[in-house]
Amino acid sequence: MINGKAISISLFTGAFGLDLGLEKAGFQTVSVVEKDYDATKTIVINRPSLKESAVPREIEKVSSQELLEEGGRVLGLNRALRPGEVDLVTGGPPCQPFSTAGKRGSVMDPRGSLFMDFIRIVKEIQPRFFLMENVRGLLSAPILHRPINQRGKDYPPLVADEIAGAALAVVLAEMKAIGYNVIYNLLEAADYGVPQNRERVVFIGSRDGETVTFPLAKYSKDGQNLPKWLTLKHALTDLVEPEPEFIAYSESRLKFLRLLQAGQNWRHLPEELKKEAMGGAYNSGGGKVGFYRRLSWDKPSPTITTSPHQKATDMCHPLALRSLSVRESARIQTFPDDWVFYGSVTSKYKQIGNAVPVLLAKEIGSYLFELIQGNKPKGKEIAEQLSLFYL
Repeated sequence: MINGKAISISLFTGAFGLDLGLEKAGFQTVSVVEKDYDATKTIVINRPSLKESAVPREIEKVSSQELLEEGGRVLGLNRALRPGEVDLVTGGPPCQPFSTAGKRGSVMDPRGSLFMDFIRIVKEIQPRFFLMENVRGLLSAPILHRPINQRGKDYPPLVADEIAGAALAVVLAEMKAIGYNVIYNLLEAADYGVPQNRERVVFIGSRDGETVTFPLAKYSKDGQNLPKWLTLKHALTDLVEPEPEFIAYSESRLKFLRLLQAGQNWRHLPEELKKEAMGGAYNSGGGKVGFYRRLSWDKPSPTITTSPHQKATDMCHPLALRSLSVRESARIQTFPDDWVFYGSVTSKYKQIGNAVPVLLAKEIGSYLFELIQGNKPKGKEIAEQLSLFYL
């Protein structure tokens, strides 16, 4: 801490959802790295003190020294921050799957992704803690994909990189190689007061070998021992929008949505219309619960996506014949109503859908802030880590 403030540096910042939650927990973000133009404008509009670092830039081209210098200026110091002085480095680096030639198909190799720049900056800045979040799929992703029809007794055994969980093993190895003790867990945002079912993998690294767990849940699905999950109604009831921003449905979509009530989807259409509504997806596998979906007031929202009007992941308002508005989506992600998003409607949806829910970030941040202050907050026990379950 510097001058009584817990200091955070933010990578892959997006629309500042993670950082806003950390602010509410007591952290001050002193430098950000984000390449999307509209997201950087969102940051500057809401946090003018970050205008120097909130410019579109790629993390591969950013040095740790730049971040430390920017942080020193934001704090009003006459010097750059030093390695070891920062309390927390955060971010959600994408471990992008990509295609290769031949029959290998999708690949997810953290060693060839922006994850390694996250590791580089943590190694050089030496924060007391780091916090990294990612998609659930990272827990079970192989690095190399072997098609199902090329497995079995007539084919060579799977190599290490083809086994489920290989990407996770690399992530953990790289984190530990820079000297951090690491824990991770799959967190459900609804357990922490977010009116949305959204699972994210969260990693916490400790430089000094401190015992770290995760914050205790405050809500539960069944409402036993803890209050029940908050619902869409809790999120939106008092929201007043004279002119909501949204992307309108086509008339061909509205034809079917008009026939549905809150909490229903394509399966509730008249039998003779289902095939027409679904088109080629009618005979495909999977639950297809997102098609022509009108949200339920009495449940948490499904995961807010970057495009709530897509056919397979419909987020139609329970009453209005439209997708969730920009501000409704932001409410569900627990952004405050005065948080301004810059850009087109499409860009605003993208920024909101990519964000970490503010309240989830606040709960994790509050736990870490207590540790930094020398307290011993109660934490969520982690049984055998998650790897035994997923691998």
